[in-house]
Amino acid sequence: MKRAGQRVVVGTEAPHTSQTSKKQKTSSYGSVFGESALCTSMDWGSLPHHVILRVFQFLTLVDRARASSVCRRWNEVFHIPDLWRRFEFELSQPATSYLKSTHPDLIQQIIKRHADHLQYVSFKVDSSTESAEAACDILSQLVNCSIKTLGLISTAKPSFMNVSKAHFASALTVVFVNSKSLSSIKIDDTPVDDPSLKVLVANNSDTLKLLKMSSCPHVSPAGILCVADQCHGLKELALNYYILSDELLLALSSEKHVDLEHLRIDVVSENPGQVEFHTIKKQSWDALVKHSPKVNIVMYFFLYEDEFDVFFREETPVTHLYFGRAVSKALLGRIGINCPRLIELVVCANGLQPLDAELIQIAQRCKNLTAMGLGECEVTCRGFVEFVKVCGGRLTQLSIMEEVLIPDSDYSLDRLHLEVSKHLGRMWFPDMMPTW
Repeated sequence: MKRAGQRVVVGTEAPHTSQTSKKQKTSSYGSVFGESALCTSMDWGSLPHHVILRVFQFLTLVDRARASSVCRRWNEVFHIPDLWRRFEFELSQPATSYLKSTHPDLIQQIIKRHADHLQYVSFKVDSSTESAEAACDILSQLVNCSIKTLGLISTAKPSFMNVSKAHFASALTVVFVNSKSLSSIKIDDTPVDDPSLKVLVANNSDTLKLLKMSSCPHVSPAGILCVADQCHGLKELALNYYILSDELLLALSSEKHVDLEHLRIDVVSENPGQVEFHTIKKQSWDALVKHSPKVNIVMYFFLYEDEFDVFFREETPVTHLYFGRAVSKALLGRIGINCPRLIELVVCANGLQPLDAELIQIAQRCKNLTAMGLGECEVTCRGFVEFVKVCGGRLTQLSIMEEVLIPDSDYSLDRLHLEVSKHLGRMWFPDMMPTW
C-alpha cells in the first residue's frame, strides 16, 4: 500500500513537475536569446539597430527594400550608411538577359541618399549596349563618392566596348576625380584610354594597389608606364600581352617604382594567324624578378596551337599557367625546361599522345609545383604515378579527370588511387565526369 501511495503521489505531481521543467528551459533559453525570441507576439521593431543591420546585409536588394517598409525602425536601418558601403548595380534588358536589373527608382534613391557612403561598388551588365550606357550614366552621377573599389563587369561581350569612348571616359573621369582613395579597379573589356589613366593616377596615385584592365584596346604601353611611374603602392596589375613590353617590365623593376606582388597577363587570340605575338627578353623578366623576388606572374593562354611558337623558348619566371585551349607536347616540354618558378599548371586539352615524359620533366625541374589540373589529355597510369612520386606531398591540389588516365600493365584505376594516395600522404581519387 505504501508503494501504491507513492505511485499516486508521483502520478499527481508529474504534470506540475513537467510545467516547472518547461519554465526552467524557457528561462534558460530566454537568458541566451532574450525572452521575446520565444514569444509569438514579438515586437520586431524593438530589435537593436545592429541586429537589424546584420539581417539586412544578408537580404537581396529587393527584399531589403521591402523590409524597409515594415516599420519606422527598419526604415531607419535601411538608410544607415554602413548598409550601403558595398553595392552592386545590376543593369540588364529583361527580354534578353537573366540578370534581375536593379529598379531605376531604387538606383536614384541610392544616388540621392548614399552616393557619399559608397565605397565598394561594382556594375554588372549584360551584353546590351543600353545596359552599359546606363552604367555610364550612373557613374556620371557619383560626384560626391569616396569609392575605394570599382568593378565594371560584363557578363557577356561586347557590352562596354560598344559604348562610345568619349561617353565611357567622361563617366569614368567623374569617379577618378571625385574618389581620392581608389585602391582597386577592375575595368576589363572597356574603352578606357591613356588620358583616363592619367586622370586616375593624378587623383589616386597614393592609394591605387590593384589595376585590372585586360582587353582594353585603347590603352597603350605608355598608359601603363604612366601608372607605373606615379602609383608607388601598386601591388597587382592585370593586362593583355600586347601591352606587355621590355620597356614596361624594366620600368616596373626600377627602384623608384612599384614592388609588384601579382602580375597577371592574358594572352588571347580570337582569329588564328592574324596576330603576331612579340617576344619578351629574358633580361627584362630577370630584372622584374630581381626587383620583386616574390612576384607571382600569372599567364592565361587562349591561343591556337601554331601561335605558341614565340613562348617559353628561353627561361620565363612564370608561376601560374592556365591553358584554355589545346597545347602541344612540344610546348609542355619547353615549360618543363624553362619555367623553374612554376607553382600551378592547368591544361585544358592536348592531342591523343600521352604526356608522361613532359609531366615527369615538369615535376623534376619545377621544384615549387604544388597544383596541377588536366582536362582532355592522356597520361598512362604508370607515368602519372612517377609524376606524383617526384612531386610527393608538395602537391596540395591535384585535379585529374578519370578519362585522362590510361590503365596499363602496372596499374589499374583502382590500384592507381591507392598508390597516388600513398605518395601524396592523403586520400586521392580522380575527378569523375558528371552525369546529367
